[in-house]
Amino acid sequence: MYNNDGILIKGNKDGINTTINMNKFACFDDMLVLLIKKLSKGKHFYKGTTLILRIDLKLVNKKEVGILKEKLLTQIELKDIVLEDIEKEIEQVNEKEVKVFSGVYEGKTKFIRKTVRSGECINYQGNIVIVGDINSGAEVYAAGNVIVLGRIRGKVSAGTNGNIKAVIAAFLLQPELLKIANVIAMSPDDIEKPSYPELARIRDGLIIVEPYLPNKYIY
Repeated sequence: MYNNDGILIKGNKDGINTTINMNKFACFDDMLVLLIKKLSKGKHFYKGTTLILRIDLKLVNKKEVGILKEKLLTQIELKDIVLEDIEKEIEQVNEKEVKVFSGVYEGKTKFIRKTVRSGECINYQGNIVIVGDINSGAEVYAAGNVIVLGRIRGKVSAGTNGNIKAVIAAFLLQPELLKIANVIAMSPDDIEKPSYPELARIRDGLIIVEPYLPNKYIY
């Protein structure tokens, strides 16, 4: 029951495990509407069971948590709801397995030797290197850097753990959207696209894009 829309639902003998990526939603209400819609499809299976809800509790307030519990308990007729802070789990994994990303050369890296096509979503708690393109409609999220040996035409987010030193580089940078840490930039349609590799990074609180010069970026 998962199609890269930000909500992952898995059932087991102990109840329902639901993971929510709040970064996929414009607001809490949008998330709640989709969550209820998805759970309602299997209401006859979920009725009377316990829902384990994994979410970044820093992105929802106490009032929203109360509304979330009330809506699910009444509309889906669940037995109980248990909240787990997914952000704490990520931090624990990072502390044990991943050193802090402070530059393009550090941290564990996932290599993807294919084109990421429309509708696909890749999320990794490290650097991502793609030998191929990121097509329009595709999404890539990395806690570290995103390096593409091809064209970026979809949505790419680097430094998802808040790392403002993360970078995004590609042979051809034509994204629908770029995000580094919490800074977002849209690609203008009315400029001539360069034919040389470019690198996007944060400077003075904004995302800037400039020619990629390998010897220049040493942190």
